[in-house]
Amino acid sequence: MASTIHPSAIVDDGAQLGEDCRVWHFVHISAGARIGQRCSFGQNVYVGNDVVIGDNVKIQNNVSVYDAVHLEDDVFCGPSMVFTNVYNPRSAVTRKDEYRRTLVSKGATLGANSTVVCGVTVGRYAFIGAGALINRDVPDFALMLGVPARQAGWMSRHGERLALPLVGEAEALCPHTGDRYVLQGRRVSLLTD
Repeated sequence: MASTIHPSAIVDDGAQLGEDCRVWHFVHISAGARIGQRCSFGQNVYVGNDVVIGDNVKIQNNVSVYDAVHLEDDVFCGPSMVFTNVYNPRSAVTRKDEYRRTLVSKGATLGANSTVVCGVTVGRYAFIGAGALINRDVPDFALMLGVPARQAGWMSRHGERLALPLVGEAEALCPHTGDRYVLQGRRVSLLTD
């Protein structure tokens, strides 16, 4: 299916946009962006040149995805969440050669008004709460809350809280799907697909 692009949106020549994407009001997608299929870009979204976005990514209103950001498949970016690409910006100092790469792994959720400081990896199916500040790597399936964010628990890939301690040896079922998760030390793995 062809993508739907609102007349007020700007998709620069050279941008790679997969099939069945929805590009809403006042979006700007830069020429070097590489975007998969079935993505949605809400009102006033900006996508930089050195950006890779996988399939089925949803970026809500007022989000800027700056250079050096990679969003894998099924990532959700909540309204007005923030990415950065320079760790110590100064207006009078040019640091475009110091961009730090940020990776948001498959299935992760970045809640409304959260901030992801450049140079981190957000793990698979991690869940970043609204308003949280991410300034270090986030494990797969971790629930992160606060400023700066601290781990508050574990989430299933369906987005349900798992009855697991933060550390130890334990198992839990997703309350919605029945998928089984295992905690080993500080790491959670999905056992059923």
